[in-house]
Amino acid sequence: MSEIKKIATRESYGNALVEVGKEHEDLIVLDADLAGATKTGIFKKAFPERHWDVGIAEANMTGIAAGLATCGKVPFISSFAMFAAGRNFEQVRNSIGYPHLNVKIGATHAGISVGEDGATHQCLEDIALMRTIPGMVVINPADDVEARAAVHAAYDHAGPVYLRFGRLPVPVFNDEATYKFEIGKGIVLKEGKDVTIFATGLCVNETVEAEKMLAKDGIDAEIINIHTIKPIDRELVVKSALKTGKVVTVEEHSVIGGLGSAVCDVLCEEAPTKVLKIGVNDVFGESGPALELLHKYELDAEGIYKKVKAFVK
Repeated sequence: MSEIKKIATRESYGNALVEVGKEHEDLIVLDADLAGATKTGIFKKAFPERHWDVGIAEANMTGIAAGLATCGKVPFISSFAMFAAGRNFEQVRNSIGYPHLNVKIGATHAGISVGEDGATHQCLEDIALMRTIPGMVVINPADDVEARAAVHAAYDHAGPVYLRFGRLPVPVFNDEATYKFEIGKGIVLKEGKDVTIFATGLCVNETVEAEKMLAKDGIDAEIINIHTIKPIDRELVVKSALKTGKVVTVEEHSVIGGLGSAVCDVLCEEAPTKVLKIGVNDVFGESGPALELLHKYELDAEGIYKKVKAFVK
């Protein structure tokens, strides 16, 4: 049996920027002294004249990007999620969101899988922050194929987009030949009748593995990949919830304001359903190896399996 290929979605981001850059000369990439880590350095090597490093000045980077967007360019700005969404919130809100400018935010190193960098760099609040900005699209891809497709879709979309990428290499499970990405549309990975599990980001593959364990216990779970958290696929969320009667959400993010909250917003309006939110439970992260942290916070397949089984039973 061949080994499963693993690629960090931040690497996918850098590679996709080059792919899009070859097709569109109006794409400009700005980074804040982290091109090696965010992987925009891949784009810099291919198109040095279209990559600008502004130094450790995220707010200034955002203002520059806003200006470029008013001149017909399509800027992608990049930093760690903690800085791109956290430190930068006011500038993203007022300089990009309020005028609804065509700026894309490539935020890497999101979630606790940042690992040893610890709580100060493990952004667990970025989805919640970006969801609140009117007109902002929020995308959290699950693997290399989806991440690269998301970058292409973000370029094609007219308006601000927040793209969330990870540091940890994750399994590539989508087939590039057949995969289709559409902003705002969830993907049913497996149909089921006992419970619906909506997952996003690196938790999608962990949920797929957890489903195999649930199946051995006679639990037939429906697995849905929600790569776009805003706008969320309301129709699919309601349809699946009505079908199974129980819903679980799984995300490498705080349970407050992220995918779980987005799903609950839909269901409380259209199809009241019992929901279990699996994520980080109103605490900060901590320093440690990424895989050990995912296990401790029960965001790996084993943790998801145990929580879903208890919820269904």
